[in-house]
Amino acid sequence: MYNFAANLVKIILNIFGRIKVFQKENLPKDGKGYVIACTHTGWVDILWLGVSVYPIQIHYMAKKELFESGPLRWLMRKLNAFPVDRENPGPSSIKIPRKLIAAGKVVGIFPSGTRTSEEVPLKRGAVTIAMHSKAPIVPAAYVGPNNFKDLIKFQKPRIIFGEPIHLRDDIPRKEAMEVMMTELNETMHKLQQQITSK
Repeated sequence: MYNFAANLVKIILNIFGRIKVFQKENLPKDGKGYVIACTHTGWVDILWLGVSVYPIQIHYMAKKELFESGPLRWLMRKLNAFPVDRENPGPSSIKIPRKLIAAGKVVGIFPSGTRTSEEVPLKRGAVTIAMHSKAPIVPAAYVGPNNFKDLIKFQKPRIIFGEPIHLRDDIPRKEAMEVMMTELNETMHKLQQQITSK
């Protein structure tokens, strides 16, 4: 189902303009699982992120509200998405991505937690998952259409990947998390500026 959906989405999106992908070589190639943390300004960036790394499959962390209706819940699960309660995150919000990463899968997270073009502090979810999974975070930034209105204006989509960020093991874990959080925040901001100027 994922492969069919990815190819269908790619065909549809390409009607409005092909995406330009920069620094894709930064994606790990060792077969181990990792986290992709991407900027988030609309529903279109979710689709383009998936297309840009295909045939790698992304398992998206999605808000639980998307799983409330039967048909949509079925579709979300077929597309490898799993629910998380953003207001009251439980053990499953860490347990599920840990299992996926341990199995060599890629987990996609939008750390801002909201769709906005403004710079917002990143939530700790991506760093917490990376720490418990002993996996790197690949930062990414997207610029382009955010909704259907933007698509029909043929805005050019672009996405850029940064170098993987690893949790330091030479300092206490709590401090290492703060360092990783700061590095992720700063790197995503720099990538956003970089891709905007391209």
